[in-house]
Amino acid sequence: MTVYRRFRNVVRIGPVQVATSYDGRGRDKHTAACTAPRCGFSADYDSRAAAELAARTHRCTA
Repeated sequence: MTVYRRFRNVVRIGPVQVATSYDGRGRDKHTAACTAPRCGFSADYDSRAAAELAARTHRCTA
C-alpha cells in the first residue's frame, strides 16, 4: 500500500529535487529524487542537510 505524501519546501538543485514531507508516523522525512530521464535515483533522509548534500553530489549515469 502506498502512502500519499504532501511535499513542502521543494528545492531544485540541478536535475535533483529535494523536498520535505511527513512519514506514516508523523516524523519529518527529506527526499532527494532525480528528474532526469532514465535515472532512477531517489532516497529518503532524516536530515535536510543530508538530502541536499546527496543532491549536490549526484551524478546521472543516464
